[in-house]
Amino acid sequence: MNIHEYQAKALLRQYGAPVSDGRIVMKADEAKTAASEMDGPLWVVKAQIHAGGRGKGSFKEAEAGEKGGVRLAKSVEEAEELTRQMLGRTLVTHQTGPVGKQVNRIYIEDGSDIARELYLALLVDRQTSRVSFVASTEGGMDIEEVAAHTPEKIVSFSVDPASGLSDFHGRRVAFALGLEGPQVKQCVALVKNLYRLFIEKDMEMLEINPLIVTPEGNIKCLDAKMGFDNNALYRQPDIMALRDETEEDPKELAASKFDLNYIALDGEIGCMVNGAGLAMATMDIIKLFGAEPANFLDVGGGATKEKVTEAFKIITSDPNVKGILVNIFGGIMRCDIIAEGIIAAVKEVGLQVPLVVRLEGTNVDLGKEIIAKSGLNVIAADDLSDAAQKIVKAVKG
Repeated sequence: MNIHEYQAKALLRQYGAPVSDGRIVMKADEAKTAASEMDGPLWVVKAQIHAGGRGKGSFKEAEAGEKGGVRLAKSVEEAEELTRQMLGRTLVTHQTGPVGKQVNRIYIEDGSDIARELYLALLVDRQTSRVSFVASTEGGMDIEEVAAHTPEKIVSFSVDPASGLSDFHGRRVAFALGLEGPQVKQCVALVKNLYRLFIEKDMEMLEINPLIVTPEGNIKCLDAKMGFDNNALYRQPDIMALRDETEEDPKELAASKFDLNYIALDGEIGCMVNGAGLAMATMDIIKLFGAEPANFLDVGGGATKEKVTEAFKIITSDPNVKGILVNIFGGIMRCDIIAEGIIAAVKEVGLQVPLVVRLEGTNVDLGKEIIAKSGLNVIAADDLSDAAQKIVKAVKG
C-alpha cells in the first residue's frame, strides 16, 4: 500500500526527521488561508497522486504555460491560483502512463533554499531478506538513470538484523553522500530515525528524493515516498487509515475486498488460476504462444462459488480483455466449485469474449460435466499447453 507525500511527511515529522512546514488542501478556496499560515516568501504547490515524476508531468488539456504537478508560488494569491489550476485535473507522468491520475489533493509547503540534492532510500533486499540502504549524491534525478549510466555514484548496503543498526551505518551513508562536519551527526540521527520508522511501520520502501543540504549546512527531507507491506497491515491500523482508495486500480480494490490476489497487466487474455506458481506458469505459456496476459489472478486454494463469480466479474470488467483462460488444478479447490462459479458469473455478466477452461484434479469429471450441461459457449482444454494454444488462437484468429 502506498500513501501520499503529505502523509509520509507527517510520519517523518512524527519520527523526528527534518521536513518543511506544509498544509493539505482539498478545495482551492482553502489554499490562500493555508499558505498564509506559513512563513513564505516562497511556497511550493504540489499535486498529490500516487506516482513519481510529478514535476516533469503535464496536465491533460492544459493551457499554455501550465506544466508540472510541482510549482512555485511567490505569494499566497499565486498559491491559491496554482491550486485552482491543478485540482480536479488529470496529471500525466512517466509513471501514470497516458491515462494519468486525477488530482484531488494539493500540498502547499514552505519553500526551501537548496545547496545540494541527494538521494536516500530504504528497501527490502529480496536477495538477502534484509533492510538495505541506497544512497547517492545524484538526488532529484531518476535513480534508474543514475544506476544505468553512473552506477559508481550509488552506494548500497544491508543491515544485519542480528546486530541491528549502529552509528557506523549512519556515518557510512554520510560519507557516501559527501556530507561534512555537523552534517554527519545530522545524518546519523536521520538514518536511525528512518530505520526505526521503516521497521516499526512494516514498510517495503522508504524513499527520500531529494534529501537536500540547505545553504546553512543542514539536511532536510524535501520529498518522500513510502510503501507498506500489505500482509502486515492488519497490525498497522494507523497506516490503514491513510489509505486513499481513489488512487488504486478499481479492479485491484474490488479483488482485495474478496481476498483475491489480483494485479492488472497490459495484455489481452484474462487469467483465473488457483495458486501463485500455477498463475505465473499460465502467464508464461500465454506469452510463449504469442499473446500477453491481462492480469495475474489467484483465487486461492479455498475459494468459494461467490469468490469465483467475483473473480470472473473483475476479469470481464477490463475492456482490454479479448479472451479468458481459466486454469484450475483442484487440490483443496474442487473443480465442481469452479465450474459452478463460472456458470453463475457468465449468467450474471454475460460472455462477450472466448472462454477456455482447463480443469484437473479433485472432482474434475463432475466439473467438466457441469460445464458441458450448462449450454455455455465454453472451449474445453485437456492440459495447460492445449488451453493456452486454444485461447491465443481464439483471440488472435
